[in-house]
Amino acid sequence: MQTMDPIDATPSGGLRSPAVARNTGPILEVLRAHLPARGAVLEIAAGSGEHAVAFASALTGLDWTPSDPSPEARASIAAWAETARLPNLQAPLALDMLDPATWPEGTVQAVVCINMIHISPWAATGGLMALAGRMLAPGGLLALYGPYREAEVPLAPSNAAFDESLKGRNPAWGLRDRDAVAAAAKAEGLALTLRTSMPANNLMLMFRRV
Repeated sequence: MQTMDPIDATPSGGLRSPAVARNTGPILEVLRAHLPARGAVLEIAAGSGEHAVAFASALTGLDWTPSDPSPEARASIAAWAETARLPNLQAPLALDMLDPATWPEGTVQAVVCINMIHISPWAATGGLMALAGRMLAPGGLLALYGPYREAEVPLAPSNAAFDESLKGRNPAWGLRDRDAVAAAAKAEGLALTLRTSMPANNLMLMFRRV
């Protein structure tokens, strides 16, 4: 499971991240305002599964399907889901944005991706946009959360240090330029409609399927 955060195992087998505990509330507030009341949501790179449980619990009209290419992550998601026993939380899927053969068929109303784009090669962002462009219904929402570079906004010292640590761990990782992400989305029929500042120098970027 790709993460830069310290994680601990719980007695149930689920993994717990302090970063998730900090950002779940702010992310949920934005999602609640922009996700539809009902429909299907696909979460990409769901990691430990804590977000999936929190969002499915709070947004009961949505059918929430988490996914992650990591067996360790999927085991953690399944453990949290077993404890929560939510009727609208589906079993985790083994989706890899670098392997279209793993992508599901069908249509969803929203795709949510939290803290993946900077901890993956750039090709994974292209894969995410292609998947969202293919699966989202017209008007459907792609919601991204994480740190980004912006030409018009000075890079926060903490984000600059984070970027260096990412590249030190894997040269293919690093903070992405917001406009480059928007251009990759546009190529797949997705328009950037909202930029929202979040705590700890993160952003929520919202794209709509045109």
